[in-house]
Amino acid sequence: MSAIVWTAAVSLAAWLWLLLCQGFFWRTDVRLPPRRDPREWPDVCVVVPARDEAAVLPRSLPSLLGQDYPGRAEVILVDDGSTDGTGELARELAARLGGLPLTVDSPGEPPTGWTGKLWAVRHGMGLARARGPEYLLLTDADIAHEPDSLRLLVAAACTGGFDVVSQMARLRVESRWERLVVPAFVYFFAQLYPFRRIGREGSRTAAAAGGCVLLRADAAERARIPDAIRHAVIDDVALARAVKGTGGRVWLGLADRVESVRPYPGLGDLWRMVSRSAYAQLRHNPLLLLGTVAGLTLVYLVPPAAVLAAAVTGSTAAALTGGAAWLLMTATYLPMLRYYRQPSWLAPLLPFTAFLYLLMTVDSAVQHYRGRGAAWKGRTYARPDAVADEG
Repeated sequence: MSAIVWTAAVSLAAWLWLLLCQGFFWRTDVRLPPRRDPREWPDVCVVVPARDEAAVLPRSLPSLLGQDYPGRAEVILVDDGSTDGTGELARELAARLGGLPLTVDSPGEPPTGWTGKLWAVRHGMGLARARGPEYLLLTDADIAHEPDSLRLLVAAACTGGFDVVSQMARLRVESRWERLVVPAFVYFFAQLYPFRRIGREGSRTAAAAGGCVLLRADAAERARIPDAIRHAVIDDVALARAVKGTGGRVWLGLADRVESVRPYPGLGDLWRMVSRSAYAQLRHNPLLLLGTVAGLTLVYLVPPAAVLAAAVTGSTAAALTGGAAWLLMTATYLPMLRYYRQPSWLAPLLPFTAFLYLLMTVDSAVQHYRGRGAAWKGRTYARPDAVADEG
């Protein structure tokens, strides 16, 4: 057998393993777990870190202020050094629309060792702590919630005894590049962190989606959130790991009623979104980078390459093995495309999208070694091992 046939056979074996042994990551039916209304609705504080979010705030903040929640709830928006009038706009929206009480405050510049977003979250959680809520909803400024979102999240947490209930917000898919890249982003995330494993008792898999995280306040205290993860760029996964590491229960699934309103119209916008943190996901480890590049090549690029090689050489074995692997890849991607209401013909293009993600990951590493580091809202952060531990 030729080298291409052997390589395609390994790729096919990898896809069979992913299909059957990786937590059924490709299924999209992990939604909010069974729930019932609690006898007494707990107090909730909604914490929204915001930096230069005036463009999206008119579509997201009204959805938080308009929550139909039976208990006591309020919104705390932390204006993290915005230069576009984010704080003033938030106050204007609250004055005009009413709804849940809104507090707008600013934390000042983050000290060394803190990412700006987590410093803003810390400030908001400190303000919330004075109110004594049982739960905190950590949500980004670009996330819009249906009126019953908070009620459903709290009911799910109370019923299931979860310390974290997080939903992967449905991202915007309107432009050509969003349709090509965004569903794959969630698909790859679920492949790394299968949702079914996260919610299973005894499982070590932990992750959350930062746009919508309902966190029990006492669990945050036990896990020292956010101080324990103050340098994390991928803060949502770090938060879930910290909570699970102290014995907490975590649940993550896809959202039906929580959406991101942030646009990523061009490839450059999406490229920056992924590359800003891709190498941080690999813990800035060159060996993990090489393994990731090799893995993406083997799993996603080899199958179509084998089919093309078979068309040139006439190798039936290459066509069968490569085609079978490509078919499995396409089949596992279809549920995510249906979730995002996208046409099925995009599924066979997943190898091209995976190649883009490979390039984004390499670019993330290049930026890191050029000293740019990970970035959030115009701030660039040093690698964690270059930051002095402040206790």
